Amino acid sequence: MKMLFDSGYFALFLASFLAATVIPFSSEALLSGMLATNYNLYWCLGLATLGNWLGGMSSYGLGWLGKIQWIEKYLKIKHSQINKTQKRIKGKELWVAFFCWLPGVGDVIAVILGLLKVNIVWVSIGMFIGKLLRYIVWALITLEAINWFQ
Repeated sequence: MKMLFDSGYFALFLASFLAATVIPFSSEALLSGMLATNYNLYWCLGLATLGNWLGGMSSYGLGWLGKIQWIEKYLKIKHSQINKTQKRIKGKELWVAFFCWLPGVGDVIAVILGLLKVNIVWVSIGMFIGKLLRYIVWALITLEAINWFQ
């Protein structure tokens, strides 16, 4: 149980959360460092994914609080273009949310999904899968690099 409260794990969770918001932060470097110093792979993957997913869902929530009229007024995007975007996303919500893991644009995708009031269930599932796979791939690359230098 002590492992849950280790400051390294908490730092990874927090870094992963912040990395999924509009705050520029890299959780991958911390994940790699923790794996290099023999932190538990599964705890690291789980906490990084959970933190990043919750951060992404908070961005989605911020978007949900917004209003379509704001897009029209402040971004000068026509209502017809907003409707086209909503129609394009319809039926592909899970796949669009999957790409919230992308650096730079992923946070914007999450906010837009919220703003367009896309189904939270599909967004949650797609976003979680994308973020989990990202951390798995990163961890595998890190572990392979560590093996090269041992």
